[in-house]
Amino acid sequence: MSGLYPAFLKLEGRPVLVVGGGPVAAGKVEGLLDAGARVTVVAPEVRAELARPGVRVERRAFRPSDLDGVFLAIAAATAPVNREVAVAAEERAVFVNAVDDVASASVYLGGVFRRGGVTFAVSTDGQAPALAGLLREALEAVVPEEIQTWVDEARRVRARQKAEGLPVAARRPLLLEALNRLYADRAPASPVNA
Repeated sequence: MSGLYPAFLKLEGRPVLVVGGGPVAAGKVEGLLDAGARVTVVAPEVRAELARPGVRVERRAFRPSDLDGVFLAIAAATAPVNREVAVAAEERAVFVNAVDDVASASVYLGGVFRRGGVTFAVSTDGQAPALAGLLREALEAVVPEEIQTWVDEARRVRARQKAEGLPVAARRPLLLEALNRLYADRAPASPVNA
C-alpha cells in the first residue's frame, strides 16, 4: 500500500452516513456533529442516544442507495455489512471509514484531540488503531495548556508577514522567534542580592 495523504475535512452542512447503531457508531456520530455534519444513521437497531437533534435515524438494513449524495460514510456495523458499504461507496466515489476493517476502508480516522485551537491527529495507516490512541494520549500529556497563546501569536505574526509581502519560506523562522519572545518576556526577574 502507498502512503496515506493526511487531510482535515470540512464537514459543516455536508451529508454523512453512519451505518450501524451501536456504541462505536455513537462515538463516531459525536465527532461528526461537532464538525457540523448532517448525519444519517442507518441500522436495524439503534442505541437511544443516537436519536438526538442533528441526527436522522433510519431503523432498517443498509441499502446502497443510502450513499447517494453522501460526502463521507462511516461503516460501524458487522464485517459483512461494512464490506457491502465499502463496495457501494467505491462505486459512487465516496470515502468510507470501515471501523476495524482496513481492507474495506478508503479513509482511516486517527486518534484525535483538540486543545486551544489546534487539532492533533495520529494515524498508523489503519494498522494499529490502539497504538494511534496511545500516541494521542501521549501527545495530549505533553502539549501545553497555553497553546492558544501560540495560536494567537501565530495569527498576528502571519497577518503582519502577509501584509509585508514576506515570502512563505522566510516566515517559519520568524514565527519561531516570535514564539520564543513570548517566553523571554515572562522570564523571572534577577534575584536581588541580600
